[in-house]
This record gives sequence, structure tokens and C-alpha cells, in this order.
Amino acid sequence: MSMRHTLKLTTAAVAALILAGCASTNSPTVGGGNVSYGDSKAVETVSNEFGSTDLQMIAETMARSLAQHPVMRERPFITLSEVKNKTSEYIDTRNITNSIKTQLMKSGARFVTDTATMDTQTDELMRQSQSGMYSKGKSAKVGKMQGAKYLLTGEITSITKKNKDVKDVFYKFTLMLKNVEEGIDEWQDEKEIRKTSKR
Repeated sequence: MSMRHTLKLTTAAVAALILAGCASTNSPTVGGGNVSYGDSKAVETVSNEFGSTDLQMIAETMARSLAQHPVMRERPFITLSEVKNKTSEYIDTRNITNSIKTQLMKSGARFVTDTATMDTQTDELMRQSQSGMYSKGKSAKVGKMQGAKYLLTGEITSITKKNKDVKDVFYKFTLMLKNVEEGIDEWQDEKEIRKTSKR
């Protein structure tokens, strides 16, 4: 075998190894277990506790309803108050709040800093304006934040009934938009979900 032929084979082998390495890092891998990707929008019926399908239905229904209200044509500044969980089970209400916010922003809504993120926002503002590390003409200025005209707030409640054969859970999600300055409830809507399982 000639030196040139050996060099070509070595180069081809190195290239193949590089390509294999890139493919293994850029594409999802399947392990030896029973794990597979599913449809994130598929109806989840593992239990009758609050789940991903409920969250998606609530976020989409509420965002669609609010987006159609006349007040949203003005594209006002809105702030969020985290949804209150008044059920007997743990529910990540921040997740619900974020999903509703995401849906509304897709339709053009504008949000200002809410109480949950105010500390982070204030820390960054102070860091830029008081640390001395930023050019005065380039750093964010104190006193320029926008106030919200409306407050979006909500709650989720549930009623659970069960006997030896059946468990029934009724969820009610309520979302409301309040005019901050005038104290007026501008909009309110509800989404009800009933989940029944046989024991």
C-alpha cells in the first residue's frame, strides 16, 4: 500500500470520526430505557390532578378572551399578579401566569415589571446607574420605568368529590383585568374543567 493511499485512508477515517462526534452532540439520542418524545399538545390523562393539558387550555382560553376585549386595542401597559392557588393540591401558579403572558404577548400585549421580577429589575438598574462601570450615555437611567395602567390577576379553585368507585375534581380558573388608577374591573372571564376517574 502506497504512502499516498494510506494518507487518504487516515484522512477519511479522521473525517468520519469528526462527523460522528458532531452528529452525536447535535442530534437527540435515544437511551436504552423506555423513553420517547411525545406530543406536548396531546391530552394528558395520567391522573385527575391539575396537569399540562389543563394549563394549556386555561392559558389559551383566557388569552384569547382578553385579546378580543376592546381595551387591548390600545396596547396598554399591564403588570401581573401571580395567580392564587386556592386548591388543596400543589399547582405551579407562576407557570400558569407565564403561559398566559406568553399567549398575550403574541397578540401584541405589553407588560411592565411585576412584583415577582421587580427585585431583579431594580438590581440591574442600580448596577448600571451606580456602579460607575458604564458610560453615562449608555447606561439605563433611574426613574424611566413605565407604570402599568392595568393589573392582571387571577385565582384557581377546586372542588373534589369521591366515593369508593369514582373521584371527581372540578377546577375553576378566574382571571380579571383591573384599571390600576381608577379601580375599575375592566374584564373578567372563567374557565371550568371537570375531571373524573374511576378508582
